[in-house]
Amino acid sequence: MTVITPEQKVYSQRGEPVWQIAVLFPTQGNWSETDYLALESNHLVEFSNGTVEILPMPTRFHQDIVAYLYEAFLLFVRPNQLGRLWFAPLPLRLWERKFREPDIMFLATENLDKAQGAYPHGADLVVEVVSGSQKDRDRDLIEKRIEYAQAGISEYWIVDPETQTITVLRLDGRQYLVHGEFGTGNEATSWLLAGFQVSVDAVFAAANQ
Repeated sequence: MTVITPEQKVYSQRGEPVWQIAVLFPTQGNWSETDYLALESNHLVEFSNGTVEILPMPTRFHQDIVAYLYEAFLLFVRPNQLGRLWFAPLPLRLWERKFREPDIMFLATENLDKAQGAYPHGADLVVEVVSGSQKDRDRDLIEKRIEYAQAGISEYWIVDPETQTITVLRLDGRQYLVHGEFGTGNEATSWLLAGFQVSVDAVFAAANQ
């Protein structure tokens, strides 16, 4: 953790950051995995190469969609003893000094050794519900698509309330190919979990009930 030096501000004036709290944390670029995992916050926080990124607070609509999808996956995975499911907030270690917090993550039974300890070290399927600003959209649509492929995650679901679509990507080597782009009136299917499908209309209707 950062040590307060004589040169740093000790007292805060109105309208300024609370320096006494700010200097308790590392500066951007100097966070360690230990610092990140010890962070207590009611915000979703991701970690990359010594920096932390605070994600937008999820809305009720976002959480309704996540809850519906989680239950749908759970009703398919649990009876068939296919593996384990978790939902955010829960850090997922992609590789050294890189953590993300997908909305839903799945580990197949044969890979549950990756879930030893407090946080999973890898996943077989992840789901992100897109929300927020253009920066937030770019994170899910572009950055995480590259990162999850690099981490060897077999399937990535991108659920986009703005376009009312669910895009399912499957891993091919070190990059994703589109398994399916599903819009209203369609059933979104999984490449990894053969036989799993969910109504796109029902997913987005869950946010409006």
